[in-house]
Amino acid sequence: MTAIDAGLALLRVCLGLTMAAHGYGKLFRGGRIPGTARWFDGMGMRPGTVHAWLAAGTEAGAGILFALGLLTPLAAAAFVALMVVAAWTVHREHGFFVAENGWEYNLVLAVGAVAIAVTGAGRISLDWVIFDGNPVTGWTALAVSAGLGLVSGVALLAACYRPARTA
Repeated sequence: MTAIDAGLALLRVCLGLTMAAHGYGKLFRGGRIPGTARWFDGMGMRPGTVHAWLAAGTEAGAGILFALGLLTPLAAAAFVALMVVAAWTVHREHGFFVAENGWEYNLVLAVGAVAIAVTGAGRISLDWVIFDGNPVTGWTALAVSAGLGLVSGVALLAACYRPARTA
């Protein structure tokens, strides 16, 4: 184990548990799934109940996978897709800075996840233990994490984002 492995693990666990906490909140805090569904319907992600379950499950699942360093490029792709949808539907009209509800936070989570996928999860990961190393890194991991994530997020928006029109 090297200091780079420790640094990758630290960043991976931080980003992964942060994402998982968002999914947990949708499932078990505040308005839970019914409240999240109303929020999704209100912003134009229809049907809200389906998107509430998909978002909560993907955030929790991808976050845990990412924190564990398991199937890291696929977990990173989920981060990218989630953050593309969140940035577009909730944050884009507010500019860049998170202090003004902008998309800065979405960018950091997505790029951080892609960076970890490209370098590999490191020796302190289940990818390393199960696959005897990081099976997918470099340009392939970039294509999987960023490419699949962007395509998935944009496709979901194209298929399901129907905001109310204002007069």
